[in-house]
Amino acid sequence: MTDKNEEVVEEQVVDDEATTQEVEADVDDLQTDVDPRQSQIDELTAKVTELEDKLLRSQAEIQNIQQRNARELQSIRKYDGQRLATSVLPAVDNLERALAVEADDAVAKQIKTGVEMTLKTLTQALTDNGIAATGKVGDTFDPTKHQAIQSVDSDEVEVDQIAQVLQKGYTLQDRVLRPAMVAVAK
Repeated sequence: MTDKNEEVVEEQVVDDEATTQEVEADVDDLQTDVDPRQSQIDELTAKVTELEDKLLRSQAEIQNIQQRNARELQSIRKYDGQRLATSVLPAVDNLERALAVEADDAVAKQIKTGVEMTLKTLTQALTDNGIAATGKVGDTFDPTKHQAIQSVDSDEVEVDQIAQVLQKGYTLQDRVLRPAMVAVAK
């Protein structure tokens, strides 16, 4: 009986070895099936990462464009009347020159009163739209707002202050429309 037991044990060992080989073959087959799937998963994961990166960059670019457009729109609104104001300023200068002339007779005084009213209305319209005159006697000379035409000796104002205004300057908000032409004390 021992021979039979030994034969049965040998058969079982042989069967076990065959089963082990079959299992190992099945495992190899599964690994080869898993490897292509894993590489596909890795490729798809890389594509998803790349597309997420592109999406984030696109969203950032859109946000930058929106902010840039908002700044440009704000600037356009802020300086909307610049061209009109620049065109009107010579008329203001001429009205001021007309008022500088002395009126002797009644008709000239009436004309002067009409010019004063026109100038007042025009000046108020400029002020209401954010346009301000620059360059007053006694102000400190600022080369960004004033254009020095000459230097003069003056006892009335200190050095580097405006001694005389030859032509008023104007600003729109914080932008210089026309620099004031001035004489600066030396």
